Amino acid sequence: MIPSALTTLILASLLQTNSCFSSLSRVLTRADVTMMSAVPIASTEDTSTKLPSLLKCDRYVATNRFAVRKGKEAKFEQRWTTRKSRLSNLEGFKYFQLMRRVSLDGGIADDESLGNYVSFTTWAEKKHFSSWRKGEAFKEAHGGTSIGAFVSTLVSSALVLQGPPRPAFYDGILTLSSVPESVPDTQGGWRKVDANGKDLLPAECFVACDQFCIPEESKVAFENLWSKKKECDGFVAFIMLRRDGSQKGHGIVPINESEPTYITTTIWRDRATFIAWQKNQSISDLPTQFFKPPSPVFYEGVLVISHPEGL
Repeated sequence: MIPSALTTLILASLLQTNSCFSSLSRVLTRADVTMMSAVPIASTEDTSTKLPSLLKCDRYVATNRFAVRKGKEAKFEQRWTTRKSRLSNLEGFKYFQLMRRVSLDGGIADDESLGNYVSFTTWAEKKHFSSWRKGEAFKEAHGGTSIGAFVSTLVSSALVLQGPPRPAFYDGILTLSSVPESVPDTQGGWRKVDANGKDLLPAECFVACDQFCIPEESKVAFENLWSKKKECDGFVAFIMLRRDGSQKGHGIVPINESEPTYITTTIWRDRATFIAWQKNQSISDLPTQFFKPPSPVFYEGVLVISHPEGL
């Protein structure tokens, strides 16, 4: 049995950031939300006695975590506004945002283990991410079109970052997204935003995440807890991220045991709508798969690039 004190901690954190349970039909009819099916991976075997499996991936998410030097945050954001990228024109692209870590009360959060910025790119399928990563568009966006450009990128990065970026990749499951009322304009596949390198970019959305460390034997049950959600004012999108440890390449290191295996990511119109939703939640049944409280993390999203259909 899990002690009652721990139960309260778990549920309080869970209810802080994760999308609401029950009444999915109301979301689809009243909020104009698109729900991508979350179903067990197809099999030709007899399933009458087969155990439930992990949910099928309906998105693929690539992230990079950055530890930006104190006082260099605005300069870091400015670099993103001026980079060469045709991201939104690429096949399979769904969503991008640069996430600036904040505390719930509005201050800037600082955590060396997580970094203070995350680039968050969502693709329809893993193959689309792989094609981008191997193509010319990837080299253009990362200063690899020539030796001079590559060296220049390394030097400028060293002045702004405390260390190299740390990539992390995820299977996206249980994706739920509203249809955007408008899509930010792009030029050549990238946002053109005025940035002076002194002031932070204005927040365009608020992102609430919960990090879970789930044992391998409990993953199937954990995923199936999340199959229903309900309408929330200010809701933009929800996606559960299941860590993909199969990627290889420069800067990719094996997953540490202390790192979360799942991250629920809920995007809200702004901080106020998240806080309003949070105040209306109440404690419900304890999900018995949680062995320690999930860890909540909050971000402001800037440089958002959306697909017309949403996440």
